[in-house]
Amino acid sequence: MPADVDTKIITRQFGNEEAKNIEVYESLGGYRQLRRALGMKPEDIKAEVKASNLRGRGGAGFPTGVKWGFVPADAEDVYLVCNADESEPGTCKDRELMYWDPHQLLEGMIISAYALGARNNYIYIRGEMMRETPVLEKAIADAYERRYLGEDVLGSGFACHITVHRGAGAYICGEETALLESLEGKRGWPRLKPPFPAVVGVFGKPTVVNNVETLCNIPYIVEHGSQWFADLGVGRSGGTRIVCMSGHLERPGVYELPMTLTMRQLIDDVCGGIWKGREVKCVIPGGSSMPPMSADELDVPCEFDALMTDERIKPVEVAPGVPFDMGGGKELRTMAGSGGIMVMDDHTDIPAVCARVVEFYHHESCGQCTPCREGTGWLAKISHRVAKGEGRPGDVDLMASIADGIAGNTICALGEAAAWPVLGFLTKFRAEFEAKIKAPKEGAAA
Repeated sequence: MPADVDTKIITRQFGNEEAKNIEVYESLGGYRQLRRALGMKPEDIKAEVKASNLRGRGGAGFPTGVKWGFVPADAEDVYLVCNADESEPGTCKDRELMYWDPHQLLEGMIISAYALGARNNYIYIRGEMMRETPVLEKAIADAYERRYLGEDVLGSGFACHITVHRGAGAYICGEETALLESLEGKRGWPRLKPPFPAVVGVFGKPTVVNNVETLCNIPYIVEHGSQWFADLGVGRSGGTRIVCMSGHLERPGVYELPMTLTMRQLIDDVCGGIWKGREVKCVIPGGSSMPPMSADELDVPCEFDALMTDERIKPVEVAPGVPFDMGGGKELRTMAGSGGIMVMDDHTDIPAVCARVVEFYHHESCGQCTPCREGTGWLAKISHRVAKGEGRPGDVDLMASIADGIAGNTICALGEAAAWPVLGFLTKFRAEFEAKIKAPKEGAAA
């Protein structure tokens, strides 16, 4: 049956300063599942992960086992890269996992590397994570000393190495192919796909890129089995989910929770409701790149598929009456994304929020694709003048048109990250934007 609200799997050591020490981690059962995994066949571990319904926790929610299955069976050199860049605004879970329980991540990585046949592996960590990096580096050094890493892991004959690579603060390097370019010492520009990283990744070799939270779940799938993990979730989504609750809440924070909880339950029951006795106005459900939800759309589970398909969420529209198509005729509603849930109260100036979001993506655009490079600049300029009450007649439709021209026309998803929130804000809060449009002066030219 699905997990209850008190179920904690990968966050159970949060707040325990001793848990990051390898001796304490071992006393709590740490690295026991690595020993078990080394006695299994790699293909059996991959089958368990696939059957567990573990989905990537970095944003896209792609099935982890399916992703692993894309690596060619005859590949001689395979790399596993942990994406610890965590640059999506509103998201702050991976840094907590690495700080409080670094060996949990390492055990998950080593098991995954064994299953994939990956000898040399990397953790690409955001450069600003000054607190987490030394903790992680010490954990790796201790793991080498105890032979959990090295040329002969626990006498099994399996060689596994992990190197920490620090990024330099570019949002775009959270995109997996830009991350791989950066890891190779090049400019962090996303690659055209195909070929996908599982076939041609870092250094031209098959590569699997997984998020921190994703890899932290692997030891527990080995310990309890795929069915146990799948049953904790719902539908095609196994396990629990970490959400980062921020904004106008009484109790913001990082919570590990069942995916059956609705957005309204997260706000009211988990976070104590909206601060200052106010009402909720808007919720961004998965980091700032996701389309927003209005106050009447919150009775929907925080699970991946529900947020994309639930009829209670109005689809995002390019313009009134014109739905945005995700492909295959599927209307975009919203997405669970990276788990960064941002809650805004009824005093929030939505056009100002929209302008701030667009400015971020304009600043972080790598400039490779013309629609994103130029379009985000136009959106930033227009959204700022609208937010300041200096909008011109036609600006609202112009913003929608520009956003529509960006979405689906860029190499990576940063284009959608800039366009989708704009389309959502314009669709669901259009009146607020129109109220900021200056009426043309009498006698002035149109």
